[in-house]
Amino acid sequence: MDLLPPLLPDGTALYAFLIATLVLALTPGPAVVFIVTRTLAQGRKAGLASLSGVALGNLANAVGASIGLAALFAASSLAFGVVRWAGAAYLLYLGVQALRRPAAPADGAPPPRAEPRKLFRDGFFVALLNPKTTLFFAAFIPQFLRPEGSQAAQALTLSVLFVVIAATTDSLYTLLAGSLAPLLRGAAGRGRYLSALVYFALGLYAAFGGSRQKA
Repeated sequence: MDLLPPLLPDGTALYAFLIATLVLALTPGPAVVFIVTRTLAQGRKAGLASLSGVALGNLANAVGASIGLAALFAASSLAFGVVRWAGAAYLLYLGVQALRRPAAPADGAPPPRAEPRKLFRDGFFVALLNPKTTLFFAAFIPQFLRPEGSQAAQALTLSVLFVVIAATTDSLYTLLAGSLAPLLRGAAGRGRYLSALVYFALGLYAAFGGSRQKA
């Protein structure tokens, strides 16, 4: 008799979960674009701070899915729309902030150091204010739950594992972007405009890019 309740799928189901998670995590999405853009504009440390916030925001979405927020978003267009438009507005705000940020030195020097707490906060809210992520967890995770044991405990365990794998792959993108950043600083005067353009594009995508059924 097992002393601990089952928290992970058995055998091939666990391998299927890990492979599917890795493929999904390696596929660049809006969060990866956001992290890479911040890394190129403000350096590797800024990208890692943003990544940490994104990971926590994704975990919060996973917890939200397990307590029924996904059902609320699926049933209520108003609730889904409020969170979606809040996320879009936040990305547009980041675009405006990028335009207002002082230009990086034109001599290729590193950009001014940003406050890690603010970078973490931005990443957290960008991820949190995306109701499609909550719906994704609600659709993806239950496929790998075992019938025995606590469904909520299993869902939370798999969600944490998914977020850890995604954060690891996002770190690889961040490190790669950090290595490329010095090569791109010759265009320092245009960097903030490019960052703003990406944030505006992500904001428009968050607002208009697909329905509740499309993560």
